[in-house]
Amino acid sequence: MKSLEESVVTAMDGSDVELFPFIPYILQDSWEIGANPNAIVKLIKKHCTNYSGLKVLDFGCGKGAVSVKVSKELGCSCYGIDVIPEFIEFARQKAGEFKVTHLCTFAIGDIREKTKNISGYDIIILGAIGPVFGNYTATLTSLSKCMKKNGMFIIDDGYIENDSSYYHPLILKKKIILQQIEEAGMELTEDNIMQREDIKDSNDDIFKKLKKRCFELMDKYPDKRGLFLDYIKLQEIENDVLENKIIGTTMVIKNKY
Repeated sequence: MKSLEESVVTAMDGSDVELFPFIPYILQDSWEIGANPNAIVKLIKKHCTNYSGLKVLDFGCGKGAVSVKVSKELGCSCYGIDVIPEFIEFARQKAGEFKVTHLCTFAIGDIREKTKNISGYDIIILGAIGPVFGNYTATLTSLSKCMKKNGMFIIDDGYIENDSSYYHPLILKKKIILQQIEEAGMELTEDNIMQREDIKDSNDDIFKKLKKRCFELMDKYPDKRGLFLDYIKLQEIENDVLENKIIGTTMVIKNKY
């Protein structure tokens, strides 16, 4: 299993763990850095009732955009966990700004450790952080212990179409994802595909801001210029992948029995 720092850098489309301490600075200008909160709100409305009674667990919550907006829209309680202290502090500020502090709780920690003492949630959200326990089978099996039997996962991710010849070391074909979900005793109940133009608009906005911050860091740390240039290049490559080569989706996954 990857180290905590490696997992975070990989989730941010980086490749060098040396980037880890600079991530808060690089992403300081963007709030919605993972899943689309509005898409998740719509899925919860579609698949759940009694919204105000729901308990939502947002693993790898980033700056809390999903938790804050879900709580604001539905009146439910959300618990967000992320390893980056600056992200959690920002999430708490946003909860105050949106007047949902009484509904949103945010904690700093490694979600792989936090799962050991958490249970009873209706919804678990994994917003663009990948299968943190190695693959879908291991991730769903491990995290299902935190969820009620009739609960559901909402996972923001991407997959390669089954008939595509494209290969990416971190992205699976849909049939493999379905197989791993099946092995966990679960089923995909909705595959909410994102529009490519929406992905591009979001990517362009975030990329413009992070590129500016990377150049500022090059001025401040000239010996690390290559690190930040490599990250910019990787972002360009991954944006092309997300916009043109794979299917971006928000999946709803439930227990079969």
